[in-house]
Order: sequence, then C-alpha cells, then structure tokens
Amino acid sequence: MSRMIFTNLPVADVQRARDFWTALGFEFDEQFSDGKAACLVLNELCNAMLLQEEFFHSFHATTSAGSGTEVLVCLSAESREEVDELCTRAAAAGATDTDERTGDGPMYGGSFRDPDGHLWEIVHMDMAAMG
Repeated sequence: MSRMIFTNLPVADVQRARDFWTALGFEFDEQFSDGKAACLVLNELCNAMLLQEEFFHSFHATTSAGSGTEVLVCLSAESREEVDELCTRAAAAGATDTDERTGDGPMYGGSFRDPDGHLWEIVHMDMAAMG
C-alpha cells in the first residue's frame, strides 16, 4: 500500500503562504483547504498542510513553539539549474535564500526559509553518477 504523507506546518497567514508557494509554481488541493489550512501538493502522495498557527496548535497538547529548526523539508529537483531557479524564485516571493549551494559530486543542493521561517532544502541527485 502506498501511503500519503501530510506534513503539517504552522503559518502566520494562510493566504500569504498560498501566494508564496503559488509564485514558486506549486498547486493546492482544495479538498483539504479552507480559511485555516492550505494543502500544498508536492506530488500525488506527498502534501504539506500549511495550517494557521492557532489551528496547528489545536492538534496537540503543547501550545508553546520550539526554538530553532525543528524540521527540514527536502524536495528533489530535476537539475542543478532547477535548484538555483527554485531558490531564486523563493527569494523573489519573500523567502530568505540561505545562499548556500552545496555539492561537487552527484548531489547538489540549496535551501531557503519560507516567510514563516520553515527551512526547505532543494536537492538534485544525479542518479547516473551515483551508480
């Protein structure tokens, strides 16, 4: 059985988060979206639920937010150029580009913090070179 994945992330403003990810070329599943949540489609089995902060905290007993990076979400890219393009587009849409590009061999990556401070890594893996 293939399982769907729904990563849940708190956001200050659901519409701002939707606008940011739309600017990067992503789509949303409206079946799982409303004023308190937006279901960001990463692929047919993987989604990120962008939940208004109070709504996010209603799913667990602890209401205090942690400090630092609690999760690092990594998305694959088709090429090194796509890594750079997505990080550049993210910065233009309001993210903080870490300006860190890593990888000399078959893996190449970049990262950015979205407007809510979540850390996203974009990685290209040259599978032919890894073999």
